[in-house]
Amino acid sequence: MASRLNPYISFAGNAREAMEFYKGVFGGTLALNTFGEFGEEGTPGADKIMHAMLETDSGFARMGADTPPGMEHNPGNNISVSLSGDDAEELRGYWAKLSDGGTVSVPMEKQIWGDEFGMCVDKFGIAWMVNIS
Repeated sequence: MASRLNPYISFAGNAREAMEFYKGVFGGTLALNTFGEFGEEGTPGADKIMHAMLETDSGFARMGADTPPGMEHNPGNNISVSLSGDDAEELRGYWAKLSDGGTVSVPMEKQIWGDEFGMCVDKFGIAWMVNIS
């Protein structure tokens, strides 16, 4: 898979509803994963969306998730740019440049879903997520 650049939106507990709405608008295939599927079963918020991805027949991709418990949801600051793919060298290169001079909130490392993932805010205040599958 080639690397992909797309918006990633954080929602205030209504990610499922929002992503189903976008599917109704754009069509395509919607994949939803809950926090419960990744080890948070039985805890408050286990049914909330940890990751959603809508891929349309027109080639659009939109990702989203519910804001995790303990993190503040700030409308207007709830969109990140997501880079994802399987070219580890290319994506690590982007990560190094994007995080240089910025703030790393999640270091680039292996995550519970099996991919490498990191989050940062670049030196211009833009939030980035990089996922290497």
